[in-house]
Amino acid sequence: MEAELAALAASGATSLVGLMVSDSWGQAKERLARFFARRRGDAAGTDGTDGTDGTDATRAAGEAEDELQAAHGVPDAGAVADLEDRWSQRLLRILREDPDAAGELRRLLDELAPTRPRMPHPEVRPDQVPALTVAFVNRTADLSALDRCFAGGGADAAAPVGIGVLHGLPGVGKTATACHWADRSRELYPDGQMYVDFASLRGQTGGDVSEAVAMCLRSLGVSDDWMPRSLAERTALFRSRSARRRMLVVLDDVSHPAQVRPLVPKGPGSAVLVTSHGKLGELVLDGARLIALDPLDRDGGMRLLADRCGQDAVAVERAAAERLVEVCGGLPVALHVVAARLLTDRRLTMTGLAEELADEAGRLAGMSMRGERQVSAVLGPSYRMLPPEAARLYRLLGWAPVRSFDTATAAVAAGTDTPRAAELLEVLETASLLEASPDGRYRLHDLVRLHARECAEREEADGERTALTRRVATHYLALTALADRAIRADRLRIAELSGLPADTPDPFASPGGPAPLEWLEAERTNILQVLRAASQRQLHDVVWKLAEAFTVLFLHHRHLAMWRECLELGAAAAAADLMPAAEARLRSLLSRPLLDLGEDDRARAELEAAVSCAEIADHVVLRASVQEFLGRYWDRADPARAIDAYTRSLALNRRAGEARGAAIAAYFLGCAQDAHGDHADALTTLRRAWEELIGCSDARMAARATAAIGTVHDHLGDTQEALRALREAARTLRELDATHYEAQALVRLADITERSGAPRSAARPYLVRALEIHEAGGSPEARGLRERLEGE
Repeated sequence: MEAELAALAASGATSLVGLMVSDSWGQAKERLARFFARRRGDAAGTDGTDGTDGTDATRAAGEAEDELQAAHGVPDAGAVADLEDRWSQRLLRILREDPDAAGELRRLLDELAPTRPRMPHPEVRPDQVPALTVAFVNRTADLSALDRCFAGGGADAAAPVGIGVLHGLPGVGKTATACHWADRSRELYPDGQMYVDFASLRGQTGGDVSEAVAMCLRSLGVSDDWMPRSLAERTALFRSRSARRRMLVVLDDVSHPAQVRPLVPKGPGSAVLVTSHGKLGELVLDGARLIALDPLDRDGGMRLLADRCGQDAVAVERAAAERLVEVCGGLPVALHVVAARLLTDRRLTMTGLAEELADEAGRLAGMSMRGERQVSAVLGPSYRMLPPEAARLYRLLGWAPVRSFDTATAAVAAGTDTPRAAELLEVLETASLLEASPDGRYRLHDLVRLHARECAEREEADGERTALTRRVATHYLALTALADRAIRADRLRIAELSGLPADTPDPFASPGGPAPLEWLEAERTNILQVLRAASQRQLHDVVWKLAEAFTVLFLHHRHLAMWRECLELGAAAAAADLMPAAEARLRSLLSRPLLDLGEDDRARAELEAAVSCAEIADHVVLRASVQEFLGRYWDRADPARAIDAYTRSLALNRRAGEARGAAIAAYFLGCAQDAHGDHADALTTLRRAWEELIGCSDARMAARATAAIGTVHDHLGDTQEALRALREAARTLRELDATHYEAQALVRLADITERSGAPRSAARPYLVRALEIHEAGGSPEARGLRERLEGE
């Protein structure tokens, strides 16, 4: 009964205040005065006599009229709200004290406003949040975050109104999460749940926010006949109508904070749950809590697929199901489309669909039903809302041949300056089309990247992709060349720094800048992708130069498959660019990973081609280097021919005045002499090489010479000296991050230790560390080391 009286009082207050600003107020004022005059205790100042009651009631009505007179027809929203509150409380006191007052008030309102619908007796309790039509999986942590967000809600008058914002990229499941949480939280909001989908309101005449407030007012019993015309009036009325209710308002697909504020209810303990592609960070000033919704992890994606397609189907083709989750990037909208395709086409298997979607070029097309690209359709609205400059950057990033990037790379891709690029990246991040990591780097979700690429292919001019690839590749060439020179300035190089952009800052020379080898390791995947893209666009001059500079990483960290591909692309580009010196350099370098991968015949073919190219180039130091690599090949098959090749290399380096090149050739010559059985000569040659390498400040090669000297001592029967030298070499190589050579020294240490009669456990630490290094580099030697350890 109390709720019914409160609703009638609120409706009466709204109607009477509406009459006050209308032409009908003159007639209504006298009737209203008589209504108050027949009741005692009215807050208008009644004293118990009809005449006085009527006079004071008339005076109260007149005062209310004066408050609104200055803005007649377009009243101030705040004044309207305050006045409605006062009259609602006045009417509610009368209705509580006089049982007959309710009927008289209804009749009075019907007579004064004959077109006004009768006030329904029961309290309006909206229940509008959409039901989920598929099972809700995972998101346990996100639901718990929402529980914490609204934990302050309650029935007491001091309970705050909570605001939570679920944000994330389109299709990540924000609406489903909001609807699921609303459904399981019904008891927290006994006065109902309202729902507004702003996506359906965009472009509405009069504004989407105004219409959204009107929708909520209709849910609370306000008919269109009494609907205020302005947003300010509607907002004020919504606050009045929600003031005594504890309710949940779900606002879906919000794009601006201004869409939220008018729809924050006034009732203590109420809540507003917002979903948005953007963060809506301004709402933090209103006390909002921001909750980022990420794509599903592999387990979550597998559960979703199993729920849609059946546990048995996933179990039968588990590997294919995992590949489908991977190509969908954990994006629920993509997984639902994939499941729908499997369910509607009985001939299609998970394995077949995974193979179809493996090709990026047709992946978005494969995520469609009846020709409609659902994933593209989900991403489209966010893209269309971007400002033109941000939209262009989005498109170009879809083409950028890197998966993660910093602000400088984005600036190069867009052909703009770094500060402007930072601003545009913030726009994309706010729209949830871009993911930012704590280290200041960015990435596009794989499906977002494909959508951006689609937009670029549709909207960008011919030739722009090649131009962008050249800009990004040249950027990486400059940085990689600077890192290469920071690691070792006096190494043989064919490419010169003079051809690089003059305005490229050297981050490795700046205080606090990155360590060059660490930077190369972190960027190695991007650099290989840049090489592939530049090669595809036939940017031969950039490709071979970048491949040459990039080699410095692999001399320290033996990522063999990556090294081989890098040099293959570089050698082919040098040949196409008619650069025999560069081709000789890259083909000779290519022999290194080929030999480590056991491809000896191909390594020899590359070296023979390198010898020919070096002769054509007539570059003495290059010829010396190629002979050194040729000796490395013969080390495996014919030590005598290796000695001949190293001797030629040593002579050519001395002729060219290359002290370091001569020292390195001497090192390899000593190793070949040792392999040939000339141990005493080898020790003399290696000691001279060690001294020259120290003189050239090449600590890494000097440590390798120390390891070789230890091996010679072992061959001469001096076990303790051999162990001492190899331990020293392994320690130094580890400090220098030359892990491949450290592993070689460790294996030799293990071999000598086991042969010395020491317990087998004494050699185990050396083998464990060596296995760790080989496995990290993808070396085929890892298998043998693992078997050796398991056999102990």
